[in-house]
Amino acid sequence: MRTKVFFVSDVHGSDRCFKKFVNAGKFYGADVLILGGDVTGKAIVPMVRMADGTVKVRDGNTDRLLRSKSEVEGTKKNISDAGNYPYVTDPREFEELEAKPEALVSLFKTLMVESLESWIALADERLAGTGIKCYISPGNDDYLEIDNVLNSGKLVVDPEEKVVRIDDQHEMITLGYTNRTPWDSAREVDEEVLQKKIDGMAEKVGEMKSAIFNIHVPPIDTSIDQAPKLDKNLKPVVSGGDVVMASAGSSAVRQSIEKYQPLVGLHGHIHESRGMVRIGRTVCFNPGSEYASGILKGVLFELDDDAVRSYLLTSG
Repeated sequence: MRTKVFFVSDVHGSDRCFKKFVNAGKFYGADVLILGGDVTGKAIVPMVRMADGTVKVRDGNTDRLLRSKSEVEGTKKNISDAGNYPYVTDPREFEELEAKPEALVSLFKTLMVESLESWIALADERLAGTGIKCYISPGNDDYLEIDNVLNSGKLVVDPEEKVVRIDDQHEMITLGYTNRTPWDSAREVDEEVLQKKIDGMAEKVGEMKSAIFNIHVPPIDTSIDQAPKLDKNLKPVVSGGDVVMASAGSSAVRQSIEKYQPLVGLHGHIHESRGMVRIGRTVCFNPGSEYASGILKGVLFELDDDAVRSYLLTSG
C-alpha cells in the first residue's frame, strides 16, 4: 500500500500558508501532512489607534493612516498572511513597549502562542474525520514556549525528538534544532550535540531502509543548503552584481545520512535552496519558502515499502 506525503517547512507565522497547508491533504490527496519547523512569525507590527479614531501603521519606512474598520481589518489580515503579528495599541502603550525591550519580547511570545493555538484548533477542525495524519514540529527560530501548544492538539502530533510511525511501513525521526547560525536563534547547538540527538533517535528505528529523517537543517555541501554569504555586518556579500552563496547546512546531518542511509531526508531552514539531492540511496528534499508572499512551497511524494515512487515540488 502506497502512502502519499505532503511536506512543507518555514511558514514563519503566515496565516495564509498555514491554511493552505491544512487544506493540502484533500487538495493533493495526501495521507500525511508534515510541517517541519520554523512555524512562528518573526515580528510584531504595531497598529496605533490615534485620538481621532484613525489607526497608524508603519508600511515599510512610512506611516500610513487607516480611516475605516474595513481598512483596519484588511491590514491586519495582510500582516498575518505575511507572517507577522498585528497588534492594535494606543500611543502610550506603544511608547512603553519601545522603551522596554523585555516587555516587547513578552508581548511577542503571547501573540505567538495565541496565533499558534488558533492554528492547532483550525487543523483539528479541518482534519476531523478525514483520516489524514498531521505532524507539526518546531525549528530553530521557534521559542520553547510553543512546545506545549504543539502538544495540545487532538489530531496534530508534535514528533520532535521522537520516533513515530507515519504508516505501517515507515518510521520518522524529527529534529528542529540546527547548528550555529549568525542569528543566535532559540534552538541552536554545536554539531556534536546535533550528532548525539540524531544518533539517540536513530538507534530506536526498527527498519532504517524505510525510515524518514525529518531534520530541519539540511546536510552541508549540497545544492539544498546554499544561503547568501554574509559579511561582518550580516549583509549579503555581492560579487559582480550577484549575491555570493555558501554552504550553511550541518556536517552532523550529512554524516548521519551517509551513515544510516534512511529512505528520505526532509529539510528546510534555508529558504533559497529549494530542490532535491541524493546522498547515497537517501533522497533529500528542501521545498524552500516564500512565506512572506503567502506562497506555500512544498514537496509531494509517494512512498512504497523502501522506495520513493514519485515526487513533485509544489508551489501555490
